[in-house]
Amino acid sequence: MTDNARARKLADRIQVVVAETLDRRIKDPRLGFVTITDARVTGDLREATVFYTVYGDDEERAASAAALESAKGVLRSEVGRQTGVRFTPTLAFVPDALPDNARTIEDLLDKARAKDAEVREVSTGKTYAGEADPYRKPEDEGYEEDAEAEAAAAGSEAGSGSEAGSGSGSGSGSGDGGVAPAGDDTDGAATK
Repeated sequence: MTDNARARKLADRIQVVVAETLDRRIKDPRLGFVTITDARVTGDLREATVFYTVYGDDEERAASAAALESAKGVLRSEVGRQTGVRFTPTLAFVPDALPDNARTIEDLLDKARAKDAEVREVSTGKTYAGEADPYRKPEDEGYEEDAEAEAAAAGSEAGSGSEAGSGSGSGSGSGDGGVAPAGDDTDGAATK
């Protein structure tokens, strides 16, 4: 069973021990400006991978890698002494690719910025193929006329329906507002 928390703690401790030992005890002239960036330990705590970066050119990186390989025994014994684990893990030094990846990303971002600036420069002073804003708004002149025409059309449809259903009949009467139907004898006077 692997204990990931224990492996992380051991890796952190190995990173600190290796960095301090390189700073204080290793006096190899080939060793350049080395920074220990990370350490990882396998789940069985038998192997440790130490990631490092070197400030300088390719020649200095190669010289520092050779110095780290030659100092591996001293570094491993110091790790064993300071950590107190039963089995001291073997050390493998790997150059960290993080700065190179960051530099590549920065280069890509610079290219994208240059392309954006080029597009912005080309589009300066240009106009749209159609109108700048193709959508009609209430403050447009034609919009009010169309709205009034639509309201008038809606009002005439509503007005013609109300007149047809009012039921006001036409006819002449005796001034009381209407004529009684022919078969109705409510007044007592029959028309014959």
